[in-house]
This record gives sequence, structure tokens and C-alpha cells, in this order.
Amino acid sequence: MKTPFIFPIRVYYEDTDAGGVVYHANYLNFFERTRTEMLRDLGFEQNELRAQAGIIFAVKNMQIDYLRPAKFNDLLHVSAEILQLKRASFTFEQTIKCGDITLCTCSCRIVCINVEAFQPTAIPDFLFDAFLTKYNEH
Repeated sequence: MKTPFIFPIRVYYEDTDAGGVVYHANYLNFFERTRTEMLRDLGFEQNELRAQAGIIFAVKNMQIDYLRPAKFNDLLHVSAEILQLKRASFTFEQTIKCGDITLCTCSCRIVCINVEAFQPTAIPDFLFDAFLTKYNEH
């Protein structure tokens, strides 16, 4: 895949725990927000994909490695890179950095779901092709 999509996120007080560091579950929000912005960068909104194409995306599995803490007011750069694009799923590698320091890494598999049947379904061709065009080196 090409250079990862990168989205800046500022750590707010509400993101931190009593120790002044980002609460562990908030990293999931940062990863999710970045994947949503990646879709938006391609010109797609999730609510429109649901209404017009009848699809949503769901996390199938996720492996997270917390390496160092993010703290209040840090400016984070969250990346999303597609490692594998299948007909009904994406596998992302995601990283959260503060400057040059890697704070957290994640491998995440996202499945395309048909909203009517609530079952896995093929990623629509227009979306699949958009990912291949923008994020594939070949």
C-alpha cells in the first residue's frame, strides 16, 4: 500500500484518566476516528454508505500494543494503512505517534456488513476500487 493516511488528534483533558494519561479505551476512539477520516478522504461518509449502499463496517478483531502513554495536550498523529483488502474485509495497521515516538500500535480487521441481514457482505465495487486506486501501489 501507499503512504499511510495520517490524521492529527489533540489529547483533551476528557481523554485522560486520574493519572493524567490517555485512558486505554480512548485509543480505540482515536483509531476509529482515523479510519472514518480515511473514508471521508476518499469522498465517502458512513451515514451515506448506510443509507445508499446498505452497508456498515464492524470491527471483527483487534490486537493493540500499548508502548508509551499519551498525555494531556499532546498532538498525536494517528495513521491507518490497509495491509490487506479482501472482498468483504479490510485489515488495517494503525499507529499512534507523538512526534517521532510510537505510543501505540494496532492491527484491526474490519468487516463490511449488510444492514438488512446484518451479515458480512462484499464491499461495493465503487468503494473497493476507490481504496485500490488511492491506497494501492500497483
